[in-house]
Amino acid sequence: MRLKIEKTGARAWDEAHLKELFSEGFPEFVTADPLVKNYIGRVREFFAGLDLMLVDEDGVPVASGWGVPIRWDGRPESLPSGYTEALVHSVEGHERGVAPDTLVICGAIVTPSLKGRGLAGETLKALRAAAKDAGWERVIAPVRPTAKARYPLTPIETYMRWTREDGSALDPWIRTHERLGATLLSAAPASQTMTGTVAEWERWTGLVFPESGDYVIPEGLTLLHIDRESGEGVYREPNVWMRHR
Repeated sequence: MRLKIEKTGARAWDEAHLKELFSEGFPEFVTADPLVKNYIGRVREFFAGLDLMLVDEDGVPVASGWGVPIRWDGRPESLPSGYTEALVHSVEGHERGVAPDTLVICGAIVTPSLKGRGLAGETLKALRAAAKDAGWERVIAPVRPTAKARYPLTPIETYMRWTREDGSALDPWIRTHERLGATLLSAAPASQTMTGTVAEWERWTGLVFPESGDYVIPEGLTLLHIDRESGEGVYREPNVWMRHR
């Protein structure tokens, strides 16, 4: 498949194609991060050039990825706490006129029918190329380990180091980054914090939460904490920081 890289905002896209591309997106509760809601509009405004589409020879978008630039000194201990704080740093740094030197890859998605054909890797490569073109020294990513939902009780610090018999990462999304030369930097145990009422969490998950406590939820990478007294639930999603060469 011959691919072309385009900026997402460069033209209007066929709604049916977009629906297919994003038909297997993230769980609904991922949108319940209040800080992301506060910053995502400015992210899209300031960094539209880092929102990319991979398009096939017929002009159909088959994958998409995006990122934000930050200034980072290269030390694991000074990384943002995760995905959300990276967005905050990028927006506030831009508004203060801070020159970035690092691209944070925030996400990549592939049309479901084309998974397994290397398009996720091509999307990551396209974003790395954008960083190189911008003259940024480093590329990092708060990776959302896709198979972690099968092990919600396992700490992310343990899970991120699990490997298969061949020595590659057990998690397929971590493994995709590794195949492109990325290495583990550190765990991000609270990369995002999602909050909502008990009623909202019941709607998002299809479960009932009759008592306060911690619950395993569908597609959750860790446990949801429900507080019936306050009527709220809090879910802190773990990611894994990785650095690309």
